[in-house]
Amino acid sequence: MKKFYLTTPIYYPSGKFHIGTAYTEVLADFIKKYKKMQGYDTFLLTGTDEHGQKIQDKAKEEGKNPKEYVDIQAESAMKLWKEMNIDYDKFMRTTDKYHEIAVQKIFERFLAQGDIYKGEYEGWYCKPCESYFTETQLVDGKCPDCGREVSKMKEEAYFFNMKKYADKLLKYYNDNPDFIKPEFRKNEMINNFIKPGLEDLCVTRTSFSWGIQVPSDPKHVIYVWLDALTNYITALGYTSDNEELYNKFWPADLHIVGKDIARFHLIYWPIFLMALNIPLPKTILVHNWYTMKDGKMSKSKGNVIYPEQLIERYGLDATKYYLLREIPISTDGMFTPEGFIERYNSDLCNDLSNLLNRTVSMVNKYFEGYVPKYNGIQNSVDESIENDAKNTVKTFENYMENYEIANSIQTIWNFISRSNKYIDETSPWNLAKEMNENQEKLKSSIYHLIANLKQIAIMIRPFMESTSDNILRQIGIEKENINWDSLNDYEKIEGIKVIEKGEPIFMRLNQEEEVQYIKDLMKK
Repeated sequence: MKKFYLTTPIYYPSGKFHIGTAYTEVLADFIKKYKKMQGYDTFLLTGTDEHGQKIQDKAKEEGKNPKEYVDIQAESAMKLWKEMNIDYDKFMRTTDKYHEIAVQKIFERFLAQGDIYKGEYEGWYCKPCESYFTETQLVDGKCPDCGREVSKMKEEAYFFNMKKYADKLLKYYNDNPDFIKPEFRKNEMINNFIKPGLEDLCVTRTSFSWGIQVPSDPKHVIYVWLDALTNYITALGYTSDNEELYNKFWPADLHIVGKDIARFHLIYWPIFLMALNIPLPKTILVHNWYTMKDGKMSKSKGNVIYPEQLIERYGLDATKYYLLREIPISTDGMFTPEGFIERYNSDLCNDLSNLLNRTVSMVNKYFEGYVPKYNGIQNSVDESIENDAKNTVKTFENYMENYEIANSIQTIWNFISRSNKYIDETSPWNLAKEMNENQEKLKSSIYHLIANLKQIAIMIRPFMESTSDNILRQIGIEKENINWDSLNDYEKIEGIKVIEKGEPIFMRLNQEEEVQYIKDLMKK
């Protein structure tokens, strides 16, 4: 069986996750379920990154020890992913004992083979990013990644010799064009970090204690990125007594990360793997952010929206649809209350729900609820819609292979619009007036509409499962018999019975009222 291993970053447990963080998980879940429908043996990893100074400080602020704090946060994350129906296979926590042991083994190996050396670090440190920067890397004297204040720090530390692997990394970039998507992220890494000269990476700290100790020098704790990044292999049992999952799934087929942590995954992580002499992931997908009209989401700006707020009011499928639809591959997506409600009313209600309602109604009206037999193409309009159906699947699959998610979903909605247009082109109500003369044309029109709805239900299934179930139920198709290959059964659905009265799957919303409702949520 074909295998597919994909990961999301392990998240810093800092409280509620906003829609930007949820987007990463929804994206991974969509890809996993799509691959699973295609017959792949899939494995999705997610989790929480639970060591470091900022965790220690945050726990202290709340009057807890660090482990108590991260236990609460991890439970909160798992609860949200359950609510969002995220089908992960393992929830990784860097405080898990097996991970800590594996990280210590990896550190000592690097030390023994000369990749890590002891020195003294003096530089600018960003606590939220847990990153050191040189003077030239700062932007207006602040962290180049998050824009926050940095502080000057000096301490004894161990360093990873990044320079040793710089040329090897560049060669890997050039030899593996699918390694980084989208491609312009590769150019960013080369021009901004590698060509100017890679700085050796500080991999331990002595100024705090909440972390994995260096076995041979216990006053040092292992710095967050060497700890966190290795989770992708330790979660599979790397260096443990049971490496079955590692041997089965590594190398990863896909790492999904936000652009704010691209540097760590596109430079440090590949170099760590090269030093371990194990294969690199096949692809690292770097996605953009959700922003608001006034910039990044921030509690202080009063512009944060949380996924559970949208789910409670508008449903999980509508929330996932919007999150996946609005971020192009090369630019940030913008969340606006107006945009969310417009998408709901236009795409989900006017386009998809109306297509289903009109079709089910006509099957009942003209054929007593039974889908008529397929008797082949009757005219050029039928030929056109069949070609569109086949091309839609091909286009969708091509976009998915390149992880162009917003484009793949746009392809489905183009076909939904085309199917609505097909109703107007064939005008079943006019054909029914002259039933004897136009019976075959009427049968063909209704059959094609049901076939199209089946295809749409299959294609949206990886990210709108409940809506897919509802469509299949209304057109009389058992969901248990559905997989990706079912898209090829365009001519095998006659005789099924639709429900007696169609049910709207999305009801039109009052634009003004709902926009104000979301704006009020954002201020809470």
